[in-house]
This record gives sequence, C-alpha cells and structure tokens, in this order.
Amino acid sequence: MYFRVIRRWMLGLSAVVTLAFALTFSFVVRSVSAKAPQPASAAAPTPELHPEIREAIASLRRAKEHLNQAAHDFGGHRAEAIRATNEAIRQLQLCLEYDK
Repeated sequence: MYFRVIRRWMLGLSAVVTLAFALTFSFVVRSVSAKAPQPASAAAPTPELHPEIREAIASLRRAKEHLNQAAHDFGGHRAEAIRATNEAIRQLQLCLEYDK
C-alpha cells in the first residue's frame, strides 16, 4: 500500500516537472526567436530580372530574322524595319545594363 502511494506521488511529480519544463522551454524559444536578427537575404532586395524586356528582345530578334528571310522588300520598308528593330534591341539591352 505504501509503495502505491509513493508511486502515484512520483508519477504526479514527474508530470508536473515535465509540464513546467515544456512551458519554460516554449517561452525561452519564443523570446529567443523574437530577438533573432533577420537573415541578410531578407534585408537586401534581389535585382529584378525583367522577364518582359527579355521576352521583347527575343521577339524582336525573331521578327528581324523573319524580315531578313522575307521574299520581297515590302515596298522598300524592310530595310528601315530591320534598322529600327536593331535600334530597339540595342535600347532594350541598354535598359537591362542600366538596371545593373
């Protein structure tokens, strides 16, 4: 009988100690994580890749290739269109270089 009482008392005490430890540990973890500094990657913004500009350059290059392979000169406008396409590609590449 005496051993049963001691056993219950020890189980109850171990349950209380375990609960106290768990509550203390969770409080310590929360307070430490709240004070932790943010990683450097979160502070520094990543440069934009500008997918629309890159897509526009690729489209202009495809259009220029079609103009170069065209069977006729479109009333003399093909050469001017190729020059304008080259200038547009150059300007877009300058945009990307400026962003760096």
